[in-house]
Amino acid sequence: MTALHTPGRALVVGVTGIIGQTLSRQLVELGWEVYGLSRSGTNAPGVTSLRADLSDPASLRAALAGTRPELVAITAWTRMATEAENIAVNGGAVRNLLAALEDEKSLKHVALMTGLKHYLGPFEAYATGVMADTPFREEEPRLSSPNFYYAQEDELFDSAARNGFTWSVHRSHTVFGFATGNAMNMVLTISAYATICKERGLPFVFPGSEAQWNSVTDVTDADLLAEQIIWAGTHEAGQDEAFNIANGDVFRWRWLWPQIAAYFGLEWEGFEGEPRTLVEGMTGAREIWAEIAERHNLVEPDIDRVASWWHTDGDLGRNIEVLTDMNKSRKAGFLGFRDTRDSFFHYVEEYRKARILP
Repeated sequence: MTALHTPGRALVVGVTGIIGQTLSRQLVELGWEVYGLSRSGTNAPGVTSLRADLSDPASLRAALAGTRPELVAITAWTRMATEAENIAVNGGAVRNLLAALEDEKSLKHVALMTGLKHYLGPFEAYATGVMADTPFREEEPRLSSPNFYYAQEDELFDSAARNGFTWSVHRSHTVFGFATGNAMNMVLTISAYATICKERGLPFVFPGSEAQWNSVTDVTDADLLAEQIIWAGTHEAGQDEAFNIANGDVFRWRWLWPQIAAYFGLEWEGFEGEPRTLVEGMTGAREIWAEIAERHNLVEPDIDRVASWWHTDGDLGRNIEVLTDMNKSRKAGFLGFRDTRDSFFHYVEEYRKARILP
């Protein structure tokens, strides 16, 4: 087992997502030849755009013919109504992709991005089974409930054993990052919420649970996650291993929320009795955001392409403490970290520069 010679040829699957955009940009900056696969295509600088549906083996083979990637990063997933459907669709996507790449006979390393539902369980059985104590550690056994992350891992492991490439799994927490056309981003969702609160003269109300307001937690910077994926694919210590990936610091929302409010010039309210969700509180947001976007000449007038109320409600509404252990990654030699407060406000400024936020 040896590390990849770099820079080489890379394929980013899900290139239009928050991690896909970040990872492809880093690879280009490092001198890699980068292919980006998605259904819609990408115009990212330095990335060769490939279009295919991960559920369609024929389209995958056609799109990937001649690409011969050495490093592949799988950052795409599709949310379905049930976990059985999640397993079928997302496990099948990994299987179809790796089967198509067998024809290329070039793979050296495949990185799979998953998340903390590995420890918490799927959406429909979230935090209902026996769970490990926090911080979550990579050696914890799988939960008994079906989970599409497990199905994806099994497809990866099986293909690696047959085809002789190394692998890594990257279990992120809530991601802070910069991406255009991708709404599943807590920084952008909270910032859009704050902008609408200011427009309507409303207080900046924490929408989540008492546990999330008071408990210690952590998050994952998208740049840091991309750095870990590249490190794992190019260093022997990162190969054939699963790693948590979080910023390396911890915080409480009751500490960060007032600072976000001050940044946007808002009065704030913390947890009071029960969650006051964004899904409920942001009714009518579509029209308000369209007016804000027109007045400030923003590039995206559709709030549904800016904010994901349900996704942030899910993260902030959890009734348990959630944080991860980073010691395995550090011992292996990946020493990257981020300051979460700096990370949040850095990305807000990036969104303002891109005229996604006023």
